[in-house]
Amino acid sequence: MNAKTPGFNVIGQLAALRRYALSLVRNPDDAEDLVHDALVKAYERQGTFRTGANVRNWLMSILHNAHVDRLRQRRSMQRRHDGAAEIAETAIPANQDHSVRLTQLRNAFFTLPEEQRAALHLVAIEELSYQEAATALGIPVGTLMSRVARARERLRSFEQSGPSATVTHLRIVGGTGDDQQ
Repeated sequence: MNAKTPGFNVIGQLAALRRYALSLVRNPDDAEDLVHDALVKAYERQGTFRTGANVRNWLMSILHNAHVDRLRQRRSMQRRHDGAAEIAETAIPANQDHSVRLTQLRNAFFTLPEEQRAALHLVAIEELSYQEAATALGIPVGTLMSRVARARERLRSFEQSGPSATVTHLRIVGGTGDDQQ
């Protein structure tokens, strides 16, 4: 169906879509993002719109479903984060330095971009094969491998910048450097 077809006036529904989105998310920026996502989905699925049907109801349904999908994604991500944090906190009873370092590493893991964190989690923590993880994420295997490699590299660089790394910017002041402790 063509967007110029009579009865398919999406532009005329923007105000109503924005109002509904704002009532769902209670944040103007998030509401705009939700309306955008819904309109993209409506454009992709315009062939499913039945001629003569109510375009407003159809768009409101798409917007509502997009909102529900976002909530599910957010809850799923929060459960993954909570689960990873729970595992990281209980897995190793370590000395204080090691415990602090593990906390720093866990925090570094959570600062990875979502796509890299998800890929690394599935491969390294859940022990899925690259193919299984790629299928779970709905991406090609090469993309998954690239994301895992970038995530590992970022964590490696974090590790190399840690307390075990060689410190070259410090010098001994007042002494010969031959002092034994």
